[in-house]
Amino acid sequence: MELFCFCRSSRELWTILLGRSALREPAQIEEELDRNWERLLQGLCYYKTPSSSAAEKLKADKGVAQPLKDFGLRISKLLGLDQQQSVQILQCYLQEDYRGTRNTLKDVLQDERPSQALLLKIADYYYEERVCHLRCVLLLLTYFQDERHPYRVEYSNCVNKLEKDLVTNYQKQFETLFKAESPTWETHGNLMTERQVSRWFLQCLREQSLLLEILFLYYAYFEMGPGDLLSFTKMFKEQGFGLRQTNRHLVDKSMDALVDRIGYFSCLILVEGMDIDFLHKCALEDRTEQHQFSNTPEMDQMLLTFGDIPHHGPVLLAWVLLRHTLSPDESSPVIRRIGNTSLQLGVFQYLTTMLQGLGGTGNNCTASTARMCIYGLLSFVITSFEEETLGSQQHLINAACEVLSAPSLAELFWETKPTMGLGMILDSAMGMFPHKTGLLLQLLTALLSDKSTAKKVYIFLDKMSFYTEVYKTKPNDVISRDDETLWRRQAPKLLYPLGLGQTNLRMPQGVLGQVAVGEQGYVVRWDYSYSAWILFTCEIEMLLHVVSTADVILHCERVKPILDLVHKMISTDWTVSDCLLPLTSRIYMLLQRLTSVINPPVDVIASCANCLIVLAARMPGKVWSSLHHTGFLPFASSPLTNMAQSISAEGMKAGNYGNLLVLIEQPRGEYAVTIAFLRLVTTLVKGQLGSTQDKGLIPCVLLVLKEMLPTYHKWRYNTHGVRERIGCLILELVHAILNLSPEGEASGSTPTLQSLCIYSLANTEAGQAVVNIMGVGVDTIDVVLAAQPSSGGSEGPGQILIQTVKLAFSVTNNVIRLKPPSSAVSPLEQALTQHGGHGSNLIAVLAKYIYHKHDPALPRLAIQLLKRLATEFLLGEWSCLQVVLDLIDSRQQGKYWCPPLLHRAALAFLHALWQDRRDSAISVLRTKERFWENLTTPLFGILPSPSDITEPCVLETCAFVMKIIGLEIYYVVSGSLERSLKDALQKFSSGRRYEYWSQYVKSLVVHVAETEEDEGVHSFSETQMVISAWRMLLILSTSHVCHTPLHSSLWRLKKFPRILSNMAEELLVPMSVPCLRLGSMMATLLLILLKQWRSVVATAPDVLAPLSLILESVLQADQQLMESTKAKVFSALISISQLPQLLLCVCETVQDEALALIDSTRHAAQVRDVPDDKDSMETDAVRSVQKDQRDGVCVLALHLAKELCRADEDGEHWVLVMRKIPALHSILSALELSLRSKQNLYFTEAALHLLLTLARTPQGAAAVAGAGVIQSICLPLLSVYEVPSNGASQGFSRKSQDAPCWPGVYRLSMSLMEILLKTLRYNFINEALDFVGVHQERILQCLNAVRTVQSLVCLDEADHTVGFLLQLSRFCKEWQFHLPHLLRDVQINLCYLCQTCTYLLHSRNMLHHYLQAKNGEALASGPRAQRDPQTPSKAAAEGGGGEREEAEQKALLAVQCSLLKILSKTLATLQHFTPDCCQIILDQCMDLAEYRTLFVLSFTTSAFDADVAPSFGTLLATINVALSMLGEVVEKKEPASLSVASLASSEETQALKSLLMFTMENCFYVLISQAVRCLKDPSIAPRDKQRLKQELGSELSTLLSSLSRHFRRGAPSSPSSSLLPSPQPPGAKASHEGQEPFIQLVQAFVRHIQR
Repeated sequence: MELFCFCRSSRELWTILLGRSALREPAQIEEELDRNWERLLQGLCYYKTPSSSAAEKLKADKGVAQPLKDFGLRISKLLGLDQQQSVQILQCYLQEDYRGTRNTLKDVLQDERPSQALLLKIADYYYEERVCHLRCVLLLLTYFQDERHPYRVEYSNCVNKLEKDLVTNYQKQFETLFKAESPTWETHGNLMTERQVSRWFLQCLREQSLLLEILFLYYAYFEMGPGDLLSFTKMFKEQGFGLRQTNRHLVDKSMDALVDRIGYFSCLILVEGMDIDFLHKCALEDRTEQHQFSNTPEMDQMLLTFGDIPHHGPVLLAWVLLRHTLSPDESSPVIRRIGNTSLQLGVFQYLTTMLQGLGGTGNNCTASTARMCIYGLLSFVITSFEEETLGSQQHLINAACEVLSAPSLAELFWETKPTMGLGMILDSAMGMFPHKTGLLLQLLTALLSDKSTAKKVYIFLDKMSFYTEVYKTKPNDVISRDDETLWRRQAPKLLYPLGLGQTNLRMPQGVLGQVAVGEQGYVVRWDYSYSAWILFTCEIEMLLHVVSTADVILHCERVKPILDLVHKMISTDWTVSDCLLPLTSRIYMLLQRLTSVINPPVDVIASCANCLIVLAARMPGKVWSSLHHTGFLPFASSPLTNMAQSISAEGMKAGNYGNLLVLIEQPRGEYAVTIAFLRLVTTLVKGQLGSTQDKGLIPCVLLVLKEMLPTYHKWRYNTHGVRERIGCLILELVHAILNLSPEGEASGSTPTLQSLCIYSLANTEAGQAVVNIMGVGVDTIDVVLAAQPSSGGSEGPGQILIQTVKLAFSVTNNVIRLKPPSSAVSPLEQALTQHGGHGSNLIAVLAKYIYHKHDPALPRLAIQLLKRLATEFLLGEWSCLQVVLDLIDSRQQGKYWCPPLLHRAALAFLHALWQDRRDSAISVLRTKERFWENLTTPLFGILPSPSDITEPCVLETCAFVMKIIGLEIYYVVSGSLERSLKDALQKFSSGRRYEYWSQYVKSLVVHVAETEEDEGVHSFSETQMVISAWRMLLILSTSHVCHTPLHSSLWRLKKFPRILSNMAEELLVPMSVPCLRLGSMMATLLLILLKQWRSVVATAPDVLAPLSLILESVLQADQQLMESTKAKVFSALISISQLPQLLLCVCETVQDEALALIDSTRHAAQVRDVPDDKDSMETDAVRSVQKDQRDGVCVLALHLAKELCRADEDGEHWVLVMRKIPALHSILSALELSLRSKQNLYFTEAALHLLLTLARTPQGAAAVAGAGVIQSICLPLLSVYEVPSNGASQGFSRKSQDAPCWPGVYRLSMSLMEILLKTLRYNFINEALDFVGVHQERILQCLNAVRTVQSLVCLDEADHTVGFLLQLSRFCKEWQFHLPHLLRDVQINLCYLCQTCTYLLHSRNMLHHYLQAKNGEALASGPRAQRDPQTPSKAAAEGGGGEREEAEQKALLAVQCSLLKILSKTLATLQHFTPDCCQIILDQCMDLAEYRTLFVLSFTTSAFDADVAPSFGTLLATINVALSMLGEVVEKKEPASLSVASLASSEETQALKSLLMFTMENCFYVLISQAVRCLKDPSIAPRDKQRLKQELGSELSTLLSSLSRHFRRGAPSSPSSSLLPSPQPPGAKASHEGQEPFIQLVQAFVRHIQR
């Protein structure tokens, strides 16, 4: 049954775009967006409604199984979804979320009730798919302008494509959803119950909210036109901003948040569309006429009808601001009317509620964007209107504080002028300070976002310049003016009635105060400078004085904002804590006093505790020493002596907090102090106070474990989400205790904090409460996540629930890990392993957490707990493993209760454990006493002969044992094998059991061969199984286990012929399927052992006869039966190819296979060209369908023929064979056809390799050329590559260099032409010129491509091309005669190639950059080491960074070596295009017109720009680069351009030195030749010639000095030093530099030009 989806699901696409999948490269993200952007543009319209055409297409689709089609139609009915898309949804669900197997799926589809449950799950999956579809677009709009995001460019490109039609499409979809009629059972089937209808409507609301969220984010970046604003306003008005839903009768309380969210986004879209920020900018710059809404009478009329719902408030306020700014005189009555309506709707209260409802700004871009929008609105409103006209100052500040919770806005606030925007609110609040402290402190608390803003707030309050008081009557100690507008203080005054010696503020005599008379009396603003921090200290002191009086409530209202500001201050910037010490030191006394009153102020107490949490994180010891004297925390009235006393809570008191919890918080349902208490205790625990202080925390922890954890879920709660938050905090405390560092031995039996926690969780109700949390289940988590109204964020109820469950798993894991060993099972362990009724199996619930997808840590923790449970309770009394161990006990074998079949079943079970890598079970089994001894017992017995076997299961028993041993050897490092297993293997070896089983396997093989011809084999499956197991054990014992006879050369020489004999026994039985199967198995064994035993087997005298016999038998047998076996035989023969007498048989095979391939290729072409005709009378068929495969017979035969020809060095054998068999003509015919049709890639490569081998000898090259190789390759080769029309390098592959590909075929063909021309010389020159003429475009573009593509593949082709041109350049006159224009183009491109290679070798960093930017395969193209199966998997994770850097260096080295080879060959080629140095210097009558000028007369350094022509500077730069590299190689240091450390051997180093010397020699040669030609050229001005002499003289003199220093240190000789005569007389004493002929030539040239 087909289960897989070929269309990527929306959830998978969303995961990819988030960067959480394996596809993380920007190019992969871009590819996904290019493939799916149209789908994203369609939005929800991508999901179509059912149609008859879709049903017909589904019916005709043969790729989908019928049961899936039928079920897809049921899905289509239920969801109202297109039939084909329904099947796609089903396939995606089965691939991603289905939790059963194929067999269970078949049962589910056939049973009505399970199929109905599956339908409802698929409906939920479909709803999630639609949401993820919209989230993809939301993600793009969130980050497409975020410079920090790694995929910003890709997102931005996609948004540019979506921009045009996104709004139109999504607006229509929103209207469609709003007006959609609810489904019924008549239209959607019986499953559409009331619950499903409610679920549908909840989904409808979520989609409406997401669509509006997308539109809001879109308009945050793109401008809204007047027409669009009018359209949205009409739509939202008609829909009542989400309140007038078509299906509003379905709205219940759980949906209120979504309905509100729809209203919020409707409001925000309109406010954002009015572009208030741009309006503010226009007003500041006095160009309001440029705003797009300068004339919109329709909007005025429509907004006059607003005012009946709170969502209208911000829209009206924004419009008032817009009309007031654009036309203040014309519409003032309208402005006043609309403005009053906005204030009556409580616009500022609404803004506060809206921003709170949208969530925090942590990772929520939508919430941050909304705050930015409202920030601009509030700033301009406050700037444009008087604050007194805006209503309550408290409501305004509440809204401002909610806006400023975005960190960036707090920083922006401090950068603005205090006379504009929200700065005016701050100034207003400061004007009433300290008469009213709350407003100013609330605003400043919101303005704290980081250290910089914290310092600004501290300085702001530290330097207050006004002190505001309110008097009902005029005091006696002041004098005033007649108009009572200015007062002067006659005497100093203490501002707080505190005692002597206490902190106070003193206002001096003569201070002036400005007076304003109002409803409250005289409001006096004294011109008095002071620090508000001292004032705050006085306020706390006042509260301590009046704590038992009626004034405590008033003073608490003044102190709470102070405590909140202190908490935010020290949380944001700890460095100011010392300055706030007068405040923080009084918190302990405040906490003690406030918690002991009759009606304690809970909010102030919570604020005190919050401050102590921050202090405890930095100095836990100091906080604890001060706190435990306050009576706030629970305490013990008597010393704790033992665990029983501690658990019983004897002598422990709940403290003031405990009383407050029971008497105040639980009855009220508000738990601010409890939340602070849990955080405080957790912080103290994490502070590692020490054993003494930890014992003091035991009463606190015991209160949590006994009174809170078991019962907190039953408490009364007024606010949704607090219960989950408290549960999470309790588990965080327990988790912190269990993760404390190990403590020393406790004195006596006194419990520690950790031991108390472990015991309580393992043995009391606290543990059961943790188990209940884990039992929530993955389905419940999915439901909670689906019900969240927000599209993102990390603080929703779903995320808190996930965190709580994760903590529960971690706590349980740690309790089981840390609990003391005990024979009794604890209640916690019983609860975890019990099997409840009605399917309530806790283990099954825990196991299903592996399907959780939102947090990868949760499945990992669940698996860890399950593994720990499996290990702890694996071999219990009722464990099945113990029964299995009893069955395989060697002492029980042969008993009546353990028959062979039962023994076989037990071993089959153990084999399944090893095969599926059940590590927990395996780790227990392998260490059990006598396990390996009992397991291997069957291998040491004597089995009956194959003809006498009555119970074939005995063979299976031995096979299972062999497979288990083999798997253990493979997966475990040899040094880590269990000692008992090593002893068993040693016993197996010393007991000559390898010899016994080799002989027994041979007897089985012979028995199968004999009985197959008679009556057939009745136990063939068991025989095949034991032979397969023996084969695996033999291979693994050879490669993985040391100290066995299999490592003895004598043993290998003795046993290898037996394996050959077994193979021959089976393969010589014609038309026997069982025999051929066994023969194929033995052929695999033969091939593997040949690879490992090659050095020994190659000397065996009796290997050839069986191999020859097997080969002849294989070639004569049925091809369909023998195809795979034939390939293995040929591979084996290639491994030992020093057998030239096989050449005749192989060549016959090659000819037959080539002819068959020709027929097959032609037939395939005819089938493609001729339409299918059912009435055709054609009866001829191709004789066999020949497939081109890497390990096919034809390909392997070609490789074998190549190896045999290579072994036949003198060519005697193959010349005789070729005369008898025209295999070469057949190969070339098949090659020509394959190239023309661009088919049979593997055959083509293999054939070219054979031709290359033949072409290396004169007679072989003559045979290949005579057979018509140029006719078979030259023109057909055009089909294998494409020449780009623009001449760029797109036609050059970046694939791996060794991977079979058609560009590789072209490179092989180029090499073949080079070798044939090198071998045959003038006899092949015409064919070579034909070849270069046909492929001239590719050749020229290849030379030019090195500049843009530095992949090894491109460089390899350039190397082959230049090598061929080097051979062809030796025939320059013939080339000039036949192809003069091409010769000129080649010369020019070779000069540019020289310049490019020089630049890239010189600029190593630039080359590295190009490799990283363009050639991503550069790192992957190098050889990849395979991990040894013995190596533990952990080793793979180590050293990742170093391996990456080493791989980059190796890739860079490979590219540099390739460039150097190309450069050396290029210069050698150019040497043939320039005059001979001796001839041009000595021959004064030489015809200069015969040689062109290759390099321009310039001495600039080598450039990478194609516009800069190669010059003499290029040649000098080449010599400098080569000399620099040569010096680095000789000195053996880490060079700037080449990593010598990466070279494998001294031979490679020496080869590199010689190559560099060869490069310099050729470069000097070309330089001197070209220079002399210029000096003799009459067309060049004498002035230029003089400059040439001066520059060359200077440069070459410098180079000679460098060369002299280099050769004094010792340097290699040039590989061509013998080609130039030495002018030194014999017997003269020469220096190092005099021994190099080319150095002498340079010296002579320098002397010549300096004369």
